[in-house]
Amino acid sequence: MSDQRPHVVIIGGGFGGLYAARSLRRAKVRVTLIDRRNHHLFQPLLYQVATAALNPSDIAYPIRSILRKQKNATVLMAAAESIDADNKVVKLRNGELHYDYLIVATGATHSYFGNDDWAEHAPGLKTVEDALEIRKRIYLAYEAAERENDPELMRRWLTFVVVGAGPTGVELAGALAEIGHHTLARDFRSIDPTQVRVVLVEGRERVLPPYPEKLSAKAQKQLEKLGVEVRLESFVTNIDDDGVTIGEDTIGAKTVLWAAGVQASPLARSLNVPLDKAGRVNVNEDLSIPGHPEVFVIGDLAAMVSDGKEVPGVAQGAIQGGVHTAKNIRRRLKGDDTNAFRYKDKGSIATIGRGAAVADVGRGFSGYAAWLFWWIIHVMFLVGFRNRLLVMFHWAWSYITFQRGARLITGGVEELPQLTDGHVEEAAEQAMGNGAASGSAYGEKSATYSGAPPPDAS
Repeated sequence: MSDQRPHVVIIGGGFGGLYAARSLRRAKVRVTLIDRRNHHLFQPLLYQVATAALNPSDIAYPIRSILRKQKNATVLMAAAESIDADNKVVKLRNGELHYDYLIVATGATHSYFGNDDWAEHAPGLKTVEDALEIRKRIYLAYEAAERENDPELMRRWLTFVVVGAGPTGVELAGALAEIGHHTLARDFRSIDPTQVRVVLVEGRERVLPPYPEKLSAKAQKQLEKLGVEVRLESFVTNIDDDGVTIGEDTIGAKTVLWAAGVQASPLARSLNVPLDKAGRVNVNEDLSIPGHPEVFVIGDLAAMVSDGKEVPGVAQGAIQGGVHTAKNIRRRLKGDDTNAFRYKDKGSIATIGRGAAVADVGRGFSGYAAWLFWWIIHVMFLVGFRNRLLVMFHWAWSYITFQRGARLITGGVEELPQLTDGHVEEAAEQAMGNGAASGSAYGEKSATYSGAPPPDAS
């Protein structure tokens, strides 16, 4: 006998989809959650994987494990290619699913504003694979610089450019500065840590544009204290193997990271409804789509509006959208009308570096208190008790030692610069002569950005 309960299909196992599924655990429905990956990813900490502070398993958790006790839920690893809303069918790469209610929460991807060829030279950060690619590029740059005989090429290897000064860009830039001036200061023999250059490029007039001006100013000050060069009202016109071009000025850099823009998942186009400039669905007040009250779009895929204001593309927006949609489905099952979505702004937090952050919560605050608040909030929202313990341990260890424990270069490695015996001998002599007391060939110079020599890693 077939199951006659209404079938709710959820596409996407991110914050929105996962919270929608869990909110339907007591509803008299069948829930099928599908995702291309088998894990839920805690994206706010993805930059910590990219900069080797955490491992991928610390911030990802199997979706099946999360929903294993929810008897009315089934999880399928599958890629949705299109949606036939008229016939209530989700077309998969291999097969199809019929639904009574549909929740689409496939999020967003990178946007290079029509310059898709830049993606090869400036990867963005949305998936575990992105994070591992960025981690490889960062640490390969130091390996290449260690072997390089040409001072100009060495400077290019030691120059890191982050395009976009939103939360992700600010967090990446701060972490890159800490890696160069603290974490790796003692690990190499030929590299001068003071030559590490981190440039943050932003087209608007301040960093963290969505934040209040006061907090943006404090964030910029904290970044500059770390040694980050902030370039505002600067627009990138080209990115290639040689670096980044801003107007007529070219910054020679071998490592460029993209944090400047996002666009909605292409799945939205198959719904045949109005989209905004970023490809997001213009949803109704209850988050359903025009002409199909049984289809809901949430999270970064939806242009959600609450009380006349656009809902920011943050985790809280997706979470609240998922919970609200589940409630509306339960109302529909009872024959009641749906309610309009009302977003409750719980504030925003961005971390800049060790003991430095800004929090747009209440009247706003910054510094160590904001960093500690950011740390507590992020640990609380991690899925899985094991994950919380691991992250707490890794952060405590990193804070005490200034080290990062996941500095692995994985995947294919391109050919590194030609190495000569003379270069190796020179580096060894330099290390013995200049670094005997400090443990670094450039131990004295490494105090430039911190006001004191890097702490003893032992």
